[in-house]
Amino acid sequence: MSQTVRGVVAAAVGEPVGIQDIVIPDPGPGEAVVAIQACGVCHTDLHYREGGINDEFPFLLGHEAAGVVESVGEGVSEVAPGDFVILNWRAVCGRCRSCLKGKPHICFSTHNATQKMTLTDGTKLSPALGIGAFADKTLVAAGQCTKVNPAASPTAAGLLGCGVMAGIGAAVNTGGVSRGDSVAVFGCGGVGNAAIAGSKLAGASTIIAVDIDDRKLEWAKGFGATHTINSTNNDPVEAIKALTNDNGVDVAIEAVGLPQTYKQAFEARDLAGTVVLVGVPRPEMTLELPFIEVFGRGGALKSSWYGDCLPSRDFPMLIDLYLQGRLDLDGFVSETIDLDGVEGAFHKMERGEVLRSVVVL
Repeated sequence: MSQTVRGVVAAAVGEPVGIQDIVIPDPGPGEAVVAIQACGVCHTDLHYREGGINDEFPFLLGHEAAGVVESVGEGVSEVAPGDFVILNWRAVCGRCRSCLKGKPHICFSTHNATQKMTLTDGTKLSPALGIGAFADKTLVAAGQCTKVNPAASPTAAGLLGCGVMAGIGAAVNTGGVSRGDSVAVFGCGGVGNAAIAGSKLAGASTIIAVDIDDRKLEWAKGFGATHTINSTNNDPVEAIKALTNDNGVDVAIEAVGLPQTYKQAFEARDLAGTVVLVGVPRPEMTLELPFIEVFGRGGALKSSWYGDCLPSRDFPMLIDLYLQGRLDLDGFVSETIDLDGVEGAFHKMERGEVLRSVVVL
């Protein structure tokens, strides 16, 4: 039988979100119902509320989550009721040309649950990133559930579902940061600080944090930054070169999504260095670079989508590092809130007051 639970819904562009009753159907073939324990408040949820993703309102928000599988549909073998899981928005298909090439982390045919969750009047909901986890329970494709060690705190574990994974993956998977490398990270919010933490895990010797907010730069030190630059007061390119014998860094990670900061990252890398874009630009933005510099500097310009992660590989490994005390996921949690605190959390996030507000259910 279907069940009715609470969920945070964005009804129209720019309107404050609110808690509504939502109907969760029984899981069909390949689907699972998950009881949510914790869900981070991510910028992507705000983009949905503002109409920046698409106009398929109403949205059931929330996607950066962990919980326990309650029930599964026919044919599901990946997870079983009682499993502690992190939800992911890239359920790989195993059949597309990328998967068949052995590159499932860039699967071209990721999928979501087939059935729709609804309001009590039958209005179909669009779940954020196919998840919709600001709710007591949600319906997802079983492949969106990644089983991890249940000893982990749900409040911390859920953050791997989006922002923290994106940042760590940008450094380790996309950027290929390795022992002794120098790294600069532009933008020290949740994703940028995760890139700093990932660079530290990978053994980078110099990790330079760049932001316009001294508070965020202090946070960056806690995650492993060896140097900080406030780019309001200093030219970040010149400051980075001064810290690297006038060479620039091996890997420059842009976690803001602005053309001007991307250009700074491009100019701050060493010859044959790598630029990684993990910040999300707006559709109308354009970028102009000196073409001879693109050629002459060599190296690589890369975009990192979800940190080029493979959830089945990366989530359990990172949870193990967390449980060993080698990855401070708890440090990303600025506050815990109830479902009715999501709208307020959006405003704190806009003001840069938090790394992550986390809804705990």
